[in-house]
Amino acid sequence: MIRNKQQVSISNLPGRRRTRKIMRVTCLRSAFGSIVLTSLFSGIALASETDQFFERSQPLTDSTVVFNQKINETLEEIIVSNGKKHDQQAIVDELYRRLGGPFLEDKIERWAINSPLVDKRMVSRGDSIYAGLPFWSTRAIMIVGIGTTVRINEQLIGTDKISHFISLGRKFYRRYLRTGSEEAAIRRSLFTERAIFGSGSTGSFSNADLVANYEGYLFLRSLFDADVVADKPSILRWETDGWVMQRKFDWADHVNEYWDEALNVNEYDSLMYQHMRKKMVNLCPQYWENPSSYTIENEEKLAERYAHLQLHNSQHMRLDSLCPAQALRESESLIAAAEISTAR
Repeated sequence: MIRNKQQVSISNLPGRRRTRKIMRVTCLRSAFGSIVLTSLFSGIALASETDQFFERSQPLTDSTVVFNQKINETLEEIIVSNGKKHDQQAIVDELYRRLGGPFLEDKIERWAINSPLVDKRMVSRGDSIYAGLPFWSTRAIMIVGIGTTVRINEQLIGTDKISHFISLGRKFYRRYLRTGSEEAAIRRSLFTERAIFGSGSTGSFSNADLVANYEGYLFLRSLFDADVVADKPSILRWETDGWVMQRKFDWADHVNEYWDEALNVNEYDSLMYQHMRKKMVNLCPQYWENPSSYTIENEEKLAERYAHLQLHNSQHMRLDSLCPAQALRESESLIAAAEISTAR
């Protein structure tokens, strides 16, 4: 009897149960298919999800100086070893070789996770905002786990964004050079977030990932071009006998509130939305303790800076929108209940 029950085909199941079964099978196929596609075509493995809601109010030392030193020391080493050739792409590729990588984490991300110089917050899957969600809705999140959080330029960001900045920023940069079009590079970046790194594999579309990709591209351009970072010369300058470093790199030129996924919240597909909305509502008491920590100060400026990236509108899932609306609904319900009680 048990054997026969297990062998019942999906087509013979009742309608609602059949729909749920098909959805779950489809999600599993999507997750594992995305992993295969990533390995074969993207040159980089699936990045972990990240959670900046976890212990948000707890102190975390800013590591901007440490991360700046890591990048600047690497650039200086490259100039010493590769700086005699007037070849911009060779500089970019050597930077990727030293800091990037085709695996789950870039070399610089692994360095950050392991370095005692970097204050960090480790988040287990069971403690994260994704805890308790069914595998069929979260898909690859339950395979790749939850990333580490650090503070750069006073912003809480997942270390996965550092890998996006280095490796996917380089991909963005190469597409820009190949096509001569920033717009074409943006379209490809959107595709990889939808099909491989985001929606297709985890059910979430990360606006913050796209921002980190784009800023990584700007960083590479700023190595050789002035005013890519406003009012600043290029980081490197070619002289007759080789490259010289004329200014220091600074993460503060690139990292802002839009890197923080508790502020620039993900958009979730239909399988995750209801689960994640409940999770967000449950965080409202945490929000009311310190609303300013969930508010973007330079919203208009950042929205304008990244308007061309076609970020998804996830305003309705941000705590500074969701919690006041939820409080209003609860207040209206209480008033309605009191009026009914009085009428009786």
